[in-house]
Amino acid sequence: MLKQTKKIFPFLMLAVMVGVALLSHADVGNQNRYSSGDLGGDDGDLSGLIGFLLGLLINNPSLGLPVVIIIIIILIVYRKQRKRAASGLAGAEASTGGMNVPPPTAAETAMVAEQIRAIDPSFSSEKFTAWVREVFLKLQQAWTDQNWKLIRPFESEELFSLHNAQLDEYIRAGKINVVEKIGIKSCQLVSFAVDGDKEVLKVMISAVMRDYVVDAKSRKVLESDPNRDWYMTYEMTFNRKSGVKTQEGLSNKSTTNCPNCGAPTEITSAGQCEYCGSVITTGEHDWVLSDIHSI
Repeated sequence: MLKQTKKIFPFLMLAVMVGVALLSHADVGNQNRYSSGDLGGDDGDLSGLIGFLLGLLINNPSLGLPVVIIIIIILIVYRKQRKRAASGLAGAEASTGGMNVPPPTAAETAMVAEQIRAIDPSFSSEKFTAWVREVFLKLQQAWTDQNWKLIRPFESEELFSLHNAQLDEYIRAGKINVVEKIGIKSCQLVSFAVDGDKEVLKVMISAVMRDYVVDAKSRKVLESDPNRDWYMTYEMTFNRKSGVKTQEGLSNKSTTNCPNCGAPTEITSAGQCEYCGSVITTGEHDWVLSDIHSI
């Protein structure tokens, strides 16, 4: 058995190395950072799996080799599927031109705006999308600055908790995901619906940006290319309580004022305005972001 192991050991190690490479590969550009799921992964689980496979190969190569081969085949198929899906998540590199997800037509956008104005005559699609652009830029700024409390007034409690936890993963890992040189290409209404006691408005926003990961201390680039442009398309979902109307001079005017009292938004961890005590991140007074994911 020892001689047999020595003969095939180089092939076993090669199989493990391929498996490790496939397992440890990270998505370039971190396109899914605002969607559900872990950002940082679990290095402990990965190390444990690699150790198990090595031990199995050394102690029982007749069983270990088929297991590793099967795992590698599964991972190759999985990565091919991920790559196909990524074309719809991240868009294309700047040199390739074009985006994979067409924006809604002007007629479709106008129809959505008319649906809202039928129950909220003061709603302005121009003012709302200008506010959405501002919120989107603040999301990127807060992510890069690793200070998620900056966007506390503009997200639902559930989404804020999720994003804050995801950002903590980067902080614990000593990494910074830098998102810079952002150029918003378009921001358009996609759909509007009344769902029970809340109104749901979906928006598509397309942008080009630089997106890479650096070491927090050395600033050494760890992932992606700081000179590469990425075309990204997101769907952003906003909610507000049914019956809430656009207030001239307050609604969607600025991301620095409470939509209830107009005071500067010094927001507590519970999402309350320190001045009037209103909970402004539940959609009681204005639109709040409840979901954002790449398309």
